[in-house]
Amino acid sequence: MQIKSMKQLGLAAVMVAGLAGQGCANMSDTDRRVGTGIGIGAVTGALVTGRPGGAAVGAVLGGAGGYLYDREKKRRYYYDRYGRRVYR
Repeated sequence: MQIKSMKQLGLAAVMVAGLAGQGCANMSDTDRRVGTGIGIGAVTGALVTGRPGGAAVGAVLGGAGGYLYDREKKRRYYYDRYGRRVYR
């Protein structure tokens, strides 16, 4: 019985990872960085505090950190007249 539930859990994890990867396919760099910050912040907040409120605060702080990181990255490049990204 326990082996069957472990197989189902593994299958569910693979499906979630696949859907998450497909969901990010059309996202901009900003969306991807902010989303990653939210995810990392929520997990870290939940692990540190052990409460749902900690996860929410971590998600907010992680989202803000992802946005600030994105702004800093965009200062390092520009697009040329052909639409190619050029790093300074």
